Order: sequence, then structure tokens, then C-alpha cells
Amino acid sequence: MGMHLLSSQKKNDVLLSMIRQIKMRTTDIILENKKDLDLFASSDRALYDRLVVDEQKVESMIKSVQDIYDDSDPIGQVKYNWTHPNGMKVVNKTAPFGTILIIYESRPDVTIEAAVVAFKSNNRILLKGGKEAKHTNRILLHCWHQALEENKLDKDWISLLELDRVQTQNFLKNPPLKIDLIVPRGGEGLITFVKSIATCPVLVSGRGNNFLYVDKECDEEMAHEIVLVSKIQKISACNALDKVLINKDIDNHDEFVTNLIDLLISNGVEVILDEKLYSSEFADKVQLIANIDIWNEEFLAKKIVLGQVENVDQAIESINRYSGGHSASIISKNEEVASHFMNNVDVAAVYHNASTRFTDGGQMGMGAELAISTDKLHHRGPLGLHQLVTNKWYVFGSGQIRE
Repeated sequence: MGMHLLSSQKKNDVLLSMIRQIKMRTTDIILENKKDLDLFASSDRALYDRLVVDEQKVESMIKSVQDIYDDSDPIGQVKYNWTHPNGMKVVNKTAPFGTILIIYESRPDVTIEAAVVAFKSNNRILLKGGKEAKHTNRILLHCWHQALEENKLDKDWISLLELDRVQTQNFLKNPPLKIDLIVPRGGEGLITFVKSIATCPVLVSGRGNNFLYVDKECDEEMAHEIVLVSKIQKISACNALDKVLINKDIDNHDEFVTNLIDLLISNGVEVILDEKLYSSEFADKVQLIANIDIWNEEFLAKKIVLGQVENVDQAIESINRYSGGHSASIISKNEEVASHFMNNVDVAAVYHNASTRFTDGGQMGMGAELAISTDKLHHRGPLGLHQLVTNKWYVFGSGQIRE
């Protein structure tokens, strides 16, 4: 099917139909999700949390569609306009990718968010959800197809691929249609699997392993609160906190560390210390790092590593070596130190005196997102409506030839 350009009005009509469909089918969506929850066979709590769809989650799905409806059309926006000395007019405009494949685990809300962002940016999308969410994804796809049919559009604009691992592998090796972009949204295993097979561009999304650096000049109470909430608020999120680096010269160092450990433990967090922070007084409370590879791990669990650094530059070096390139934060009263940290940490989103949990399309004012990219091409960070575009050159002449 050729993916012709749709008018802004036509796309928005589909989104209004989709909002009506979700509202009308809310009870059915929750019932279908219960089937998935009842069949859930893994002990992975983070995966289970992502799978749940309740009335609040349905409301957030509706809001995602409404936000994209309210936003401007990202296609056909002029990025560059120039007149050649020979009289040709040269214009560069935003354009659709074409066909996008997103592979994701658990989260049925991706079936809404990814599709709405892709559709309004005039892309066809293939949704490869996980088998653990098959009932929920099917009913959400049915809503999409109803919305498309109501507006006399082909259902192939939004498709759900129900493939096992071997079938997915074969699909990626020999796709039956031209795919312009693949987005694997999940853990390290999924990303490696897709990148090793895919023959078209792959945009990596989903891995966190986020760091927070506590500077020697900091508000200690603020640091404690941000660390705690960033860790426990939603452990299944890729923007949750996994590592904390503490400056050795912080005021009341021992008290600060002891209080932070006690705060985390009292909230059910497993605490692991590096050898610089560890002492016998903590022996019955925490673990000592057993393997340096833990610095590379994303936990998706109530688990955190605390380490000590000499200064801000050592913190920057550690983050750039071990983090997933997603998000990092500095807690500091010193604007100059904070600026140095923010300019030199190599991540998609960097924070000063705030939680990494804000790395999210909705929280950054972008509405729904397709993914959060940790790649540098073609876009980095939350990938929303206005980032899910490529560009195209339009050259208008009157018989010019190059001599």
C-alpha cells in the first residue's frame, strides 16, 4: 500500500474517532487486559507493572491521543529556504519516514502512543507487541481499525504483528515490505537481537541505568528526597535511578551516607556500596559490590548502588563510561559546577536539582512519545510527534542545468 500524504483534517478526524472508540470500549479493554494479567507467568514485577491497564491507564491513553490531536501537523514544515544564484528555489521540508516497525514488551499503552505519533506524522506503523499483552493489544488494534474505517482509510496504516521469536527473526531478515525504521523498545537482550539482524536503520530505546551525582555543595535534604523518589516511584521505568555518586568532601559525609542508606532500606530498597563507602558498621544492612560489571546494569528493581567520587570530573567520567546514555542528574548549589556537569555528561537528558524521572515525552511537554532514544542519530531523548520525521528537498526550476 502506498502511504500517500493525508490532510491534517483527515488525520485529526481519525484521532477523534479513536478517542470515541476508547471511551466506548473502556470496560472491554480492562476485561481483555485481565485475561493477560491472569495468564502472566513471569516473576518479573517490572514487566507485570507495565502490563496493567486500569481506568487511570485508559484515561492516560485517551489523553495521549487528545494531546496529539491538539498538536500541529509535523509534516511539510519548512526547515530551509534558499534561492540559488541561477534562480532555482531550494526548499527543505519535514517528511514522513514511511513504514516504522516498533518492537516492545508488555506495555499495551505503547499500542496507543506509538501508533498515534506515527499516524499523525503520516507513517505506517507495524506494532510487534509481546505475547504477554496479546489480548489487550488486539482490542486496542480493533479500536484503531474502527477509527480508520469510520474515516474511509485502509486498516494497513496500523498493523499488529503476532510473531514468535523465530518468526520475528525471519521477518527482520527478509521483511515482506520496505521498512524504513525499526525501534526496539525494551531491554538489552531485545536491542541486541534486533540490531544483529535488521538491515535498515535501528533507533535504540528503553535502556536506562541512570546516575545521580551529589556534589559537595548540595542541599542534603533535597538530595535524599530526589534519590528516594527517583528510585522507588516507578521501578519499571527506564528513567528510574540506579546509581548514586557522592562527593567525598560533602559536609557531614558519614551522617549523609548513613541517613541515605537508612532511608532507602526503610523503603524496601536493596543497597549496594562500593569499597570507598563500605565499612563494617554497614555489614548487616548492605552489600559490598562483588563485580565491577554491576555499574553497567539497569536494575528495574528496588535496588541501588552508592559510590564515592573525588570530584565532579570523576563523576562525569564514571557516568560516561557506565551509563546507558539516557539520563543523569546533579544535586548542587554551585551553578558553575552544575553547568560543567551538564555540558560534559554524555546522555540524552541531564538535570540540575531534579529527578531523572522527568525524561518522558509527556513530562517534557511533547505529549505522547514513540520511544526515548539513547542513540544520537537521528534524534536523542523522547521521540515525539515533531521528532518522528525525516526531511525532503524540493527544488523548483525553470529549465536550469548544471554547467
